[in-house]
Amino acid sequence: MLIYLLLIIGFILLVKGADFLVEGASSIARKVKVSDLVIGLTIVAFGTSAPELFVNIVSSIKGNAGIAVGNILGSNIANILLVLGICAIIAPLKVGKGTVWKEIPFCLLAALLLGVLANDYLIDKKTFSELSKSDGLTFLAFFIIFMSYSFSIAKQTGIAGELPEKQFNIRKAIFLVIVGLIGLSFGGKLIVDNAVKIALKFGMSETLIGLTIVAIGTTLPEVATSVVAVYKGKVELAVGNIVGSNIFNIFLVLGVSAVIKPLPFNVTENFSVILMILASFFLFLAMFVGRKRVLDRWVGVIFVILYLLYISFLIVTR
Repeated sequence: MLIYLLLIIGFILLVKGADFLVEGASSIARKVKVSDLVIGLTIVAFGTSAPELFVNIVSSIKGNAGIAVGNILGSNIANILLVLGICAIIAPLKVGKGTVWKEIPFCLLAALLLGVLANDYLIDKKTFSELSKSDGLTFLAFFIIFMSYSFSIAKQTGIAGELPEKQFNIRKAIFLVIVGLIGLSFGGKLIVDNAVKIALKFGMSETLIGLTIVAIGTTLPEVATSVVAVYKGKVELAVGNIVGSNIFNIFLVLGVSAVIKPLPFNVTENFSVILMILASFFLFLAMFVGRKRVLDRWVGVIFVILYLLYISFLIVTR
C-alpha cells in the first residue's frame, strides 16, 4: 500500500508543482513588464508539459528508458483519444482553420518523425534501436521551429484570455516558483521510483507502466485545463492545449531526455507509436467527417472506446 500511496503523492506533487510554477512565474514576468504573449508561449506552455518533462528527466538520469519513452507515447495517445474524447462528449468542439491545417498536421509530423528516428533496427538495419543525442537535437530544432510559428500566430490572435488571472507580490511569486520546482522534482522522483517497484512486483515492464499509470497521471493537467476550457466555452483552447501538448511532449520532452542520455527503443513499442500516429491522423480526418471542423459527440465516444480497447490490449498482452 505504501508504494501506491507514494505514487499518488507523487502525482499530486507533480500537478500542484506545475500550477505553482505557472502562477509564480507569470506574476514575476508581469512585474518585470514581460508581455502576455511571451508569458503564454514560454511559462504557460512549459507548465502544461512540465509533469512529462520532469518524469522523463528523472527516468533518463536513472536509466529507466522504458518509463521515459512509454510516458510520452501513453500521454500523447491519452491526450487525443481520452482527453479530447471526453471533451467532445461534454460539448462538440469547433476547431479553427489554422489548427486544422497547421497545428494538427504538425502534431502528426511529430509522431511520424518519432517513429522514423526511433526505428534504427528496422530502417538502418542496426542491431538495436535508440533515440540518440543527435535525434534529441533534431527534436529540439523542430521545437524551435514550432515556437517560432506559435509566436507568429499569437501576434495575430493574442492569448491574454488563456493566462492565469492571479497576481502575487514578488516575494510570494518567487516562493511559488521555488515550491513548484521542488514539487515537480520530488513528484517526478516518487513516480519513477514507485512505478519501477510496481513493475517489478507484478512482473510488468517499465514500458507498460509508462504507457498506462505514469502517462495518465502526467496527463492530469491537460485533462483539467481542457475540461474547464470546454465548460467556459473556449473549445478552441481545449483542442489547442492538447495538440500543443503533444508537440511539446515529442519535440521538447523527448528531445531533452535523449540529449541527457540516449533512450533505448524496443520494437514492441511500435504498436503504441503506430496508434499515436493513427490517433493524430484520425483527429485530422474527424475535421472533415460530419460537420466541418467540428469534433462531434459521436466522434468523442469512438475516441474514448478506442482508448479503453488500447489499454485493455496492453494489459492482456503484456
